[in-house]
Amino acid sequence: MRVLHAAAELFPWVKTGGLGDVIAGLPPALAALGIDVRLVLPGFTSFLDALPLTEIARLRTPFAAERVRIALASLPDSGVGVYLVDHPAFYDRPGSPYADPDGRDWPDNHRRFALLGWAAAALAQGVDPEWQPDILHVHDWHAGFAPAYLSAAGAALPSVFTVHNLAYQGFFPAAAFADLALPPGFFSIDGVEFYGGLSFLKAGLFYADQLTTVSPTYAREIQTPAFGAGLDGLLRSRADALTGILNGVDPAIWSPENDTLLPHQYGLDDTEGGKAQAKKVLQRRLALDDMPGLPLFGAVTRLSPQKGFDLLLATFPEFIASGGRLALLGSGDADLETGFAAAAAAHPGRVGIVIGYDEALSHLIMAGADVILVPSRFEPCGLTQLYALRYGALPLVRRTGGLADTVVDANAVTLAEGSATGFAFDEESPEALLEAVNRAVALYADRASWQRVMREAMSQDFSWGAAARQYQALYTGLATHRAAAAQQRRLA
Repeated sequence: MRVLHAAAELFPWVKTGGLGDVIAGLPPALAALGIDVRLVLPGFTSFLDALPLTEIARLRTPFAAERVRIALASLPDSGVGVYLVDHPAFYDRPGSPYADPDGRDWPDNHRRFALLGWAAAALAQGVDPEWQPDILHVHDWHAGFAPAYLSAAGAALPSVFTVHNLAYQGFFPAAAFADLALPPGFFSIDGVEFYGGLSFLKAGLFYADQLTTVSPTYAREIQTPAFGAGLDGLLRSRADALTGILNGVDPAIWSPENDTLLPHQYGLDDTEGGKAQAKKVLQRRLALDDMPGLPLFGAVTRLSPQKGFDLLLATFPEFIASGGRLALLGSGDADLETGFAAAAAAHPGRVGIVIGYDEALSHLIMAGADVILVPSRFEPCGLTQLYALRYGALPLVRRTGGLADTVVDANAVTLAEGSATGFAFDEESPEALLEAVNRAVALYADRASWQRVMREAMSQDFSWGAAARQYQALYTGLATHRAAAAQQRRLA
């Protein structure tokens, strides 16, 4: 089976969130199952500079006669093939993949990412004479128009659309539709139109044959008004085609046994020693006092309302009084950055903050912290808690989305059963978060119980292999269904 994945990010070259990690981890895991998998990505400069390319085709696009080069490369570690949509006018720009250096979205993002979707659909229909996929699998709004272009072309190739975060929809004014080379009838409620504008995300949800998202709980949540971002009605109408499959963790990057960024690598047999050394280095790095009887809480996060860290700030004096210490790496909302900087200044030795992102420090926090905070208001899957489990840092999470699917709350029942792996709370409030913090501090004082929970956490299997097997089953079912439908049409 041949599967083409279309996305905008790929770790380590382009990453703004978890999408880049997923695209780095899932395709090689699928290849290990025998699936012939390739990627198609925008021709961002970081990709072009890193990957040796072979030209496959030069195409005239329908976007104002733009021309584009399609080139093929191989990922250095896995050998997975990568097509790059090489068009410097769209992709050779400073700043992030989506915004200029001042953080403003590029005004032609609708054309930039429509080109990605159009190129993915073209490759799905045989632009490369040496390789044509059986299934097109597209990720998030950036590639969401690909199923629409397949539909407009009358192509029979089945498609899968994965929602990584419904909050990011790729919404543009209605006038942008004229630039996108789709038939006029596609701008309708049964198409890409959304509240008077157009939505790339809705295009994927409406036109793809199969829909997935990144956890079973999130698949249920987005069918409700509270989490559906205006698309819950469409998602309920397509519930039979919607599946939740948890993301995985790449052990080559996130594994304490193999992590060269740690002062001492460790596994289940040396957890205490490895984490003690990491904590010592982390405390020195962030000027934190060594307080052996108290747990060290860590956080590696975007500071945004979604992530819920305003709940922690709202109860910070009580957090400190309960015995909490904090090592935080993050950036984002200016008020939250200012609030945590003030908390660090008010509690020297108890709070260490780094505003920004530092890959090595993020690994050190996972290894050196006792608890990792993930108090999100919503979380489609979450990778932070999966990393924390691998490193023996017990996640403390709000029970939502993938957090609910991956963390077993330490309570009387689960502690007795031996199934606990962290701490969870339900109510979106500072008080509920603080109650979970207090339970973590109390359990930390019982070293034998803490060690049992930590070992259970590290034993969980959230590998890409497990996720890939579920995608393989989905692809097989989709291909079988499409073949049966084609047979029925021939017999009719």
